Amino acid sequence: MLRPMQTHLSIITGSSRGLGAALVAQRLLPGHRVLGIARLRNPALQAQADAAGICLEQWPLDLTDAVAAAQCLQHWLSGLDGSHYASATLINNAGVVGQLAALDQVPLGALSQALRVGLEAALLLSAAFIDASRDWSGARRVLNISSGLGRHAMAGSAVYCAAKAGMDHFSRAVALEQAGLANPARIVSMAPGVIDTDMQAELRGADPLRFPERARFLQLQADGVLVSPQDCAARLLARLEREDFGQEVIADIRD
Repeated sequence: MLRPMQTHLSIITGSSRGLGAALVAQRLLPGHRVLGIARLRNPALQAQADAAGICLEQWPLDLTDAVAAAQCLQHWLSGLDGSHYASATLINNAGVVGQLAALDQVPLGALSQALRVGLEAALLLSAAFIDASRDWSGARRVLNISSGLGRHAMAGSAVYCAAKAGMDHFSRAVALEQAGLANPARIVSMAPGVIDTDMQAELRGADPLRFPERARFLQLQADGVLVSPQDCAARLLARLEREDFGQEVIADIRD
């Protein structure tokens, strides 16, 4: 049974693989409760949690239906007793790079899907989280996993750039809205650096005729500068726990 103000709640999207799975794994600690949201469950993470006696729930949700996912989260959070939680954190990690090609060469459905997962879901889940936890007394944090591509455009990835730029800007707006509240939700949109994930493999495997930046990502791998998901997760979680989290809304883990 959860004891008052002893538990830290973490909600992590894109939790079944890559950076999301690494974040979940490093949150499976005594005194923590974790909710992972992804299209698929991760059996290895569940086994890790069960062996350690840590509460891990995994929701197999498709974030292209962002409204349904956010309503589900809002309903679930509203049923919890906020006095049980010393902190509550939402990490919007889910995202898809989409088809790597010029905007006019990508099917409209693929563009819509990438925007729904990368931007709409993050915005709606943030709204649901902030609303449902507004009367909780513990610390509330939202960490949006952004990208340098939200700040520096790249040909062949317009929809991913747009999603991350939108994530940055709605984070700025939410920070302004929360400023001055008695227990504000602190929000940061963080670029995590170059991580050795499936997304990087997609970039390296793209058609160079449709994605002119492919050589750049091949060189990053050749130069050995890719960071493991585990190392990146550790750095992100350390930043999340800092006292000054939220003072710089748009940030880069490499700074």
